[in-house]
Amino acid sequence: MTPTSATSSWTATDLVDGVSADLTDPIDVLDPATGHPCGEVSHGADAAERAGRAADAAARALPGWADLSARQRADILLRAVDLLADRIPEIARILAVEAGKRLPEAEGEVRFSSEYLRWFAEELRRPHGEFFTSEDRARRQLSIHRPLGVVASLTPWNFPISIQARKVAPALAAGCTVLARVSEKAPLAVTRWLGTLQEAGLPPGVLNVVHGSSRTITSTWLDHPAVRGVSFTGSTGVGSQIMAQAARRIVRPMLELGGNAPFVVLEDADLEVALTQAELGKLRNTGQSCIGANRFLVHRSLAEEFGARLAARFDALTIGPGTADPVPDVGPVIDANRVTAVTDLVEEAVADGGRLLTARRELPAEGFWVAPALVADVPLTSRLAREEVFGPAAAIIAFDTEEEAVRLANDTEMGLAAYVVTRDAGRAFRFAERLDAGIVGINDALPTVSFTPMGGTKQSGLGREGGAEGLREYQETTYLAWRP
Repeated sequence: MTPTSATSSWTATDLVDGVSADLTDPIDVLDPATGHPCGEVSHGADAAERAGRAADAAARALPGWADLSARQRADILLRAVDLLADRIPEIARILAVEAGKRLPEAEGEVRFSSEYLRWFAEELRRPHGEFFTSEDRARRQLSIHRPLGVVASLTPWNFPISIQARKVAPALAAGCTVLARVSEKAPLAVTRWLGTLQEAGLPPGVLNVVHGSSRTITSTWLDHPAVRGVSFTGSTGVGSQIMAQAARRIVRPMLELGGNAPFVVLEDADLEVALTQAELGKLRNTGQSCIGANRFLVHRSLAEEFGARLAARFDALTIGPGTADPVPDVGPVIDANRVTAVTDLVEEAVADGGRLLTARRELPAEGFWVAPALVADVPLTSRLAREEVFGPAAAIIAFDTEEEAVRLANDTEMGLAAYVVTRDAGRAFRFAERLDAGIVGINDALPTVSFTPMGGTKQSGLGREGGAEGLREYQETTYLAWRP
C-alpha cells in the first residue's frame, strides 16, 4: 500500500506469493468525516482468479513454513514488532482517516495489534503437548500439536488492524499460512500493517492479501482443497453462511459474530465508576464495537440519576474528525447506512414511548455523523432494546431485583460480552458467572488483552481468539502411543 499523493490519498493492493500487485479496477475508500475519497482499493472482477492464485501460493509455502523451528518463526514476528514500532504514527493516521477513528484510538489499535505478534511469538516457544499416565508400563502415551494448514482470515472495518492481528499472529505462530481478506471500507492501514509482516522476513506465500468481492473470495478459498480453517469476524447472518460453506469440506470455522452486551449497574455500584465505564463502553470507536455496551440495565433506585448524569456527559462531548487538533471526543460513523440505521433505532424507541435524554445537536454538513443518544423507559419490545446498535446510542432499562437483571441481561440470542458494576467482589463473581457471555467485564468496560481468550456463546460465535486458546484454534492435536 502506497500513498498516491501528498494529500493523504493511499492505495491498497493485493499481496500474493510475496509480490504486491498493481492497482486493478479500483474503488474509492471514503473518509467518514467528509464523505470524500481518501484512497483506493483494488476491487476487480477477477477476484476469483486472484484468490485462487493466493490459495495455491499458500499451499506451496505451507510445508517450508511449518518446518521452521519455533525460534525461527518467533524471530520473524518479533522483527515485525520492531518495524511497526517506527510506523505507528504513519499507520495510525491512515487508520484514523479511513475509519473515522480518533487519532489516539487509532494509535492505540496499532500498538495493541503489535502485542498480539509479540505474545504469540513468545507463546509458541513454550512447550506444548501432554504426557499421559499410562496403565501399561510397557507403553508411553503423549500428544503433540501441529499446524492446522492454510487458513483464511476475513475481517471487518471497525477494528481492521487489531482483528486481523488476533487471527494472523496465532496462525503464523502455529505454522499455518494465511489468506487475508479485509473490508473495502477500511483497507488502507491494515494492508500497510500486513505488508510490514512481509518485510520482516516471511517467505513468499506465507501471508497473502486479496481485495475484492467478499462473497467471491470467501467461496473460492473455502472450495480450495488446501484450506483447512476459516476465521471470520462480522455479523451473525454472514457468519452462519460461512459456517454452511465451511461444512461442505469440513473446514474448521472460527467465528466471532454479533453482540448485544448488557451493561448492568447494581444498586451498590459506585455511580462515578458506572458513569465513566458506561461512557467508555458505549462510545469507544463511536459505538462501533461488537463488545461495546449495547443496553444499560440499571437498578431502579439509580436509574433516574444515572440517566441524567450520563446524558449530561454525552451532551458535553465534542464531535468532529478524529485527526482534528484538539482531538474531539467522538468521531463519525463509518458511512451513510450506519447513520440511517442508528438514527432509526433512536427515533423508533422514542415513538415506542421512550424518553430521549440527550439533546438533538447540530452536526457537520459533510460526512457521516450521529450525536450520542440515550433513551430511557424503552419498552423491551423496541428494537433499541433488542438489537445490536453499533453506534453511539443506547437504551436505559430499569430493573428491581438481581434475578430480573440476570434475566434481562441473558434475554438475547447473542452472548459475546457483558458488563456489571458493583462494589461487592463476591456478588460480582456470583453475578458474572450467571451471565451467558464469553467475556464479562466487572467494573471494566475495556476488558480485552492479547493474552486472554475472546469469543462468544450462542449466536455470537464459535472458538476463542487471543491467549493460549487462540493458538490452539490453529493447531491439530496428534495423539501418540509408543512401545519402546
